[in-house]
Amino acid sequence: MVKHIVMLTATLALLLISPSHSDTHQLMEKALRVFIDCPSCDLDYIRENIPYVHYLRDWTEAEVHILVTIRETGSGGREYTLTFIGKQRFRNLNDTLTYISSNDATDDEIRKGLVHKLKLGLMRYVAHTPVADFLTIQYLKKVTTAQQIDRWKNWIFSIRLNVFSNGEKLTRFTSSFGNISAKKITLDWKIIFQIYGNYNESTFRYPGTRLTSISRSHGIRSSIVRSLTDHWSLGFFVNYFSSSYRNIRWQIYGSPALEFNVFPYSESTRRSLTISYAMEPQAVAYVEETIFNKVQEFLWKQSLMVGVSFQQPWGRLAISVLGSQYLHDLSKNRVVLFSSASWRIFKGFSVNIFGQYSRIRDQLSLPRLGATPEEVLLRRKELETTYSYFLSFGISYAFGSLFSNVVNTRFDDRLNGGYSIQVSL
Repeated sequence: MVKHIVMLTATLALLLISPSHSDTHQLMEKALRVFIDCPSCDLDYIRENIPYVHYLRDWTEAEVHILVTIRETGSGGREYTLTFIGKQRFRNLNDTLTYISSNDATDDEIRKGLVHKLKLGLMRYVAHTPVADFLTIQYLKKVTTAQQIDRWKNWIFSIRLNVFSNGEKLTRFTSSFGNISAKKITLDWKIIFQIYGNYNESTFRYPGTRLTSISRSHGIRSSIVRSLTDHWSLGFFVNYFSSSYRNIRWQIYGSPALEFNVFPYSESTRRSLTISYAMEPQAVAYVEETIFNKVQEFLWKQSLMVGVSFQQPWGRLAISVLGSQYLHDLSKNRVVLFSSASWRIFKGFSVNIFGQYSRIRDQLSLPRLGATPEEVLLRRKELETTYSYFLSFGISYAFGSLFSNVVNTRFDDRLNGGYSIQVSL
């Protein structure tokens, strides 16, 4: 079976019949005003390859707001959803395009693919501006062979190893992490199997003294998720875990789980509100005897999680709350609150918040003999606590010219190594 692949490209025809500088200036004054909402995109590359629109710093002044959201595909690549939101004279003229990169795509291939989709999406808006007279639209037809058969049946296998090291004359730190994974992700099934290991070593030297801190962890994660409807999912998880830091020699646990999404899963790149429940039997053995005089035990644990996520023109918001408790003693429980938000409050002013707070009442694996001062300072063992948290807070305010069309990369390497000012807690 022969198929045709259609590729639509648009380029700006400059200097074919070169207008004067003043004519060009007047032409660009009427160009489309665009705000690209994509922190991870190469904006300089986009400006260079789509020079026939105005790029604004503030979304409130734009005629087209382009919101780019990203999620991983089953093959290990990425799906970029480009939502074109018409504003002002283009109000209610919206569109959505997608670009899917392969799992081995380079950064250059990805940015070229994104630029191609951006050009396609912008055409319906640029067509209503004087710049349209300088655009050329081409139709390219290619003949391909019959559809390729996937002999791997959607299975993806990967092997990864990361090693990080830094040091000075008296200190040294080395960290290594590796994993082997196999996964199959389709619209109906999500199957993931992973083996991983982590090793961290810190060395400190003083006159006549040498201290070394080593922590190890490894485990196996496996999950099978079945899509029931556009709102319901059923999952089953089996995991193995070992950690010297947490005093766990080995832990095996499995859990069936059910999840409900208030919004259709097909809208998950823009909004989601999920509620999930899991029942988890655990078998665990400890490295040292615990504060509850246990060296091994069998436990039942239940958990409920609620998560909400929105990616809208005003910014991004993600909040989740996880509550869990052991059934043999309901006072042994934990509540975890996670929040991440980026909010454009008014023109040029935005607030960014990222943090997590945990209320902890379930440290069953703490060693009975506690930790020595050396183990505390070197963080070799988990310590007793009733809470933990981290928080990052930042504000930014930009004002001045609305336009940011110029690309100038001179001295970028040196300038990017300079100082920045950040407000954080």
